Amino acid sequence: MSEYLLFLAIALYAVWGSIFALAVRKRAHLSLIEYFLAGRKLHWLVAFLSYGATTYSAFMMLGLVGLTYRGGVGALGFELIYLSGLFWAVLVGPEFWKLGKAFGCVSPGEVLRVAYQNRLVGTTYALIACGFLIPYTSVQLTGIGYLFEVLSQGKITYFQGLLLATFFIILWTAIAGLRSVAVTDSLQAGIMMASSLAFVFFFVSRFFGGFANFFRNLEATYPQWLTVPGNGFFTFRTFVNLSLPWFFFSISNPQVLQRLLVPANLQEMRKTITGFLGYGFAYTIITVTLGFIALVLLPGLPNPDLATPRLLLDFPIPSWITLFVVMGILSAAVSTADSIILTLSSMFLQDILPERVPEKTKLLLAQYAFIPLLCGTVFFFALGRFNLIALLSVTSSLGLLSVVPTILGLLTKGGKSPKAAFISMLSGAGIVLAQLAGVNLFHGWTAPSTLAVASGVYFLVWTIDSPRSEGQKHIPRGSQ
Repeated sequence: MSEYLLFLAIALYAVWGSIFALAVRKRAHLSLIEYFLAGRKLHWLVAFLSYGATTYSAFMMLGLVGLTYRGGVGALGFELIYLSGLFWAVLVGPEFWKLGKAFGCVSPGEVLRVAYQNRLVGTTYALIACGFLIPYTSVQLTGIGYLFEVLSQGKITYFQGLLLATFFIILWTAIAGLRSVAVTDSLQAGIMMASSLAFVFFFVSRFFGGFANFFRNLEATYPQWLTVPGNGFFTFRTFVNLSLPWFFFSISNPQVLQRLLVPANLQEMRKTITGFLGYGFAYTIITVTLGFIALVLLPGLPNPDLATPRLLLDFPIPSWITLFVVMGILSAAVSTADSIILTLSSMFLQDILPERVPEKTKLLLAQYAFIPLLCGTVFFFALGRFNLIALLSVTSSLGLLSVVPTILGLLTKGGKSPKAAFISMLSGAGIVLAQLAGVNLFHGWTAPSTLAVASGVYFLVWTIDSPRSEGQKHIPRGSQ
């Protein structure tokens, strides 16, 4: 790939993204609801494309491609489990949206505070989310750093790639909040889909003569990659540990959960989730296919995360496809990172800062303090150059399994126990931290044990605490 094309892709990406973000800002009358939820007026088409761009990140075109390269067809099952987990968004979403709408909630933590009538519940959720999402956000920068370093053959260093990604995230997030992020995300989602499609069809037609020949070649050379556990990577325990956090991703991850506060009504929410389901299925099939293409054409890669960049670098590809794919990967990474940064910033403001801070001050803090600070933290974490993006992404989501019982507690008809929510979240997070630190608990069944402990503690404390059976009364908005 020529150096000229890479710089052109970066320049085009920066220009069109900034133009759209600035155009949106001209129409935005900033308030907390406008800045973080786009005034709850996003059209469902923009909302589902933004949902897709937020969810599908560098994890897909780099991480899932790499995971397919490493483990085979098990990666497809693992990712399809995420889509099946949208069941939880359908189940929890209406109640979550109703509470947010009724009490003017901006962050997911605020909704929990209202539901459990306890600020500590929202604060605990916010702190756990921040702790575990920083590594996940750093994955997005890591993907861009690897991409630029490999494609430029070292002329753009990994460090410089991280700086560029951080600049885009700060710029588009701070300009106009979610409205800016959503509009740029929807455009980026289109680029992600179109570029990956073009990439796959080019390789299959040019180097294999069609999909039939490609799959025959794959079956003949790598038959084990088409079964589970196949080559041994996807053992049952590994598959469960990877898949369980993905199954609950739609309600455990606050950047996705916050998207359920955005629709103007429940009909818009249904359209958003349905649209995302179709988008996600198509994008999953494309990226897994790309992983198998890389496996056949580039055997023996020491770092599977570099499969996509090596395809771009090592094979004669039309310039427009190369340009398109680079912009697609850049779009995927930045769109996820800016959504997470925006959500974490809203949680800092609403769930951690004292309530007496004026709204105008909170907006200034978001734009000029929290967003740059969070981006800086993610940047320094990404300097660690962690390998196997998919595994780091899922590991980060492990900690968020600890909040699942508290989220599902929104559906209980009786009174809700703040003690149960607080203790279960801390217990689940503690299990994850202990196991990540090397303590061998539950013989390596990290994900099931986290969910089981958090759920068991929640039920036990809820039973002992005996919340009022008639249900808790809603708190007036001004006294939250």
